[in-house]
Amino acid sequence: MDYNFLNKAAINQAYINGMRPVLKRGALYSDTTEDYVSPMEPSPYGQVTIRFRTAHNNVDNVFLIVDGERYLMYRESTTDDFDYYVEEIQLENHKISYYFEIHSGKIICYFDIRGLTRDVNPYYNFKIIPGFRTPDWAKGAVMYQIYTDRFCNGDPSNDVLNDEYIYIGDHVEKVDDWSKYPAAMGVREFYGGDLEGVLQKMDYLEELGIEVIYFNPLFVSPSNHKYDIQDYDYIDPHFGRIVHDEGELLHGKGGENKDATRYIDRVANRMNLEASNELFIRVVEEAHKRGIKVILDGVFNHCGSFNKWMDRERIYENAEGYAKGAYVDEHSPYHDYFKFLPGGQWPYNGHYDGWWGHDTLPKLNYEGSGELYEYVLRIAAKWVSPPYNADGWRLDVAADLGHSPEFNHGFWRDFRRAVKRANPGALILAEHYGSPEAWLQGREWDSVMNYDAFMEPLTWFLTGMQKHSDDFRPDTIGNADAFWGSMYHNMACFSESSLLTAMNELSNHDHSRFLTRTNHKVGRTATLGPEAANEGIDKAVMREAVMVQMTWPGAPCVYYGDEAGVCGFTDPDNRRTYPWGHEDRDLIEYHKLLIAIHKQYSEFKTGSHKFVDKDYQLLAYGRFKENGGHSLVVINNADYEIERTFKVWYLGVPKECRMDVLIRTSTEGFSTDREKVSVSTGKVTLKLGPKSGIILRYEDATPEEAVKHENTEAAAMFNF
Repeated sequence: MDYNFLNKAAINQAYINGMRPVLKRGALYSDTTEDYVSPMEPSPYGQVTIRFRTAHNNVDNVFLIVDGERYLMYRESTTDDFDYYVEEIQLENHKISYYFEIHSGKIICYFDIRGLTRDVNPYYNFKIIPGFRTPDWAKGAVMYQIYTDRFCNGDPSNDVLNDEYIYIGDHVEKVDDWSKYPAAMGVREFYGGDLEGVLQKMDYLEELGIEVIYFNPLFVSPSNHKYDIQDYDYIDPHFGRIVHDEGELLHGKGGENKDATRYIDRVANRMNLEASNELFIRVVEEAHKRGIKVILDGVFNHCGSFNKWMDRERIYENAEGYAKGAYVDEHSPYHDYFKFLPGGQWPYNGHYDGWWGHDTLPKLNYEGSGELYEYVLRIAAKWVSPPYNADGWRLDVAADLGHSPEFNHGFWRDFRRAVKRANPGALILAEHYGSPEAWLQGREWDSVMNYDAFMEPLTWFLTGMQKHSDDFRPDTIGNADAFWGSMYHNMACFSESSLLTAMNELSNHDHSRFLTRTNHKVGRTATLGPEAANEGIDKAVMREAVMVQMTWPGAPCVYYGDEAGVCGFTDPDNRRTYPWGHEDRDLIEYHKLLIAIHKQYSEFKTGSHKFVDKDYQLLAYGRFKENGGHSLVVINNADYEIERTFKVWYLGVPKECRMDVLIRTSTEGFSTDREKVSVSTGKVTLKLGPKSGIILRYEDATPEEAVKHENTEAAAMFNF
């Protein structure tokens, strides 16, 4: 058998022998969306139909290779441009892996996630996991991440007060100037943002087009970021409601938190805790009325030294209705929730295992306590159940949870069962760096925060910056080969169910703001000062990034304030306040338009994704659905104009038609003038200015529309 890959001699001989014409490589296509796998999320032991597309009358045979077994596909249907081959597969209760083998004359080639390829590499095989389903509402959903303390202060009465308590060695501070930059060591600064502020801005979120709110942690915690949970059962009253407010502040530079009676009353008094939970119920209800889902942040790897189970700060030692913490009393009911180290003694034993050695972040000891294990599973179910009705979880440092990978996988399987039983429509997203494939097999997480298959490749291509602004590599700017290689490699870790729900972010609370990355400054607020994060930014590059974000497979997630022009180096500078009254209105309008495009045209939510073209500083790709919309996205990241021709008939666009320009950007701004671009012989020629982007779209006409169009043309021809 001759395995020549597009061998020129074989092609020439094919012409001499009157065999097939040149293989039209771009017409070859399949993926795991609903157009090519039906049903897209099949049940165990069910049947699934797999499709493959070729140019019309362009190949001899297509073979489907499933886990090493070959199936000759049959031609099911044909159009003027394409043939569609299908095969039905009987599934068992395990993942299947497959690719395609195409024969055209003497040419034999393969097709997998990378597209047309000369070799077979199982890593890039398509994957189907029977029984794995992610919520339909989450596929392509537009998310909005809220860091609550910095979003909007709707209720000043619950603000953290100066000297209310001590956090990491010093008294906490209330910030009165909403526009003040966070200090380089601003862990004790509180700006007063709360859930009442979110309620007051629901109209804004709805008008922006948001479909999901992802909250950074809301549970009782002494920090402004709240990743050191104090009580998993309650929303922090500083974010919620303080209806009972008695006790004393700490005075002077010293003091201990056991004497911070004002703080103790605020966060341990059941009246405040219940009132705060009631406010959260109202927030979710209000969001749901507007068609907006709510996702909570789950920090289950570690808690905080303030936590009622540990109580290193002795907040709960004498509080009514609370058992003694494990730090306070050796016989605490929570003793086994933590791993105590040799050399310590009670009372007040500080020798325990902390996450990465931090004693302010006691690591939870699931292996040592079945009670803790079950408690956290109850928490997982509680918040996605009535009356709270949250719509899912984002899991902090999820792969670090236990003391071994085997234990972690077992815990997350149980976590998934608990959550899905309580709320089958809940979403489970995890923070994870590196390949998530082992966790995305249908029994643990639904998907991940998409660093490797979105944030990083796009950041390198458009800015040359590392996501913390810790490194600048000019050689990566505009490197399309590196971009596509990284995208294909990392997207191969996902099944379609996970890919369409992956959280595609440009910025978040852990990394520098994307707009700041456009200035190519390496450093942090402690070294360069916060003003440097605002200098030399390039909004044209930001517009390019948002265009990709809203048209790439996955769930685009806007970090609060990115849409309003907020800048910032990495933590804590990335946690600046939302600039109410000082927003970049043009950038907000641009986000609104692209979000509307993403939501209006279904190919951007759940459609196929196809490489179209690449060059230095150039990306071109398509999103399309059979019998639906067919869109081309082109990004020119160069500082000069380009003119280029793109083959769009590979996206299902007719060879002679006109495409609508949905939106185009430039160095000056953006335009939504509904201009049309002609397609001739299946190609479209575009001029793109420096640092620009464009979205073109063609939609298949319904039979009724097609008849109307034909009658109109006939009338014009005969001057009717």
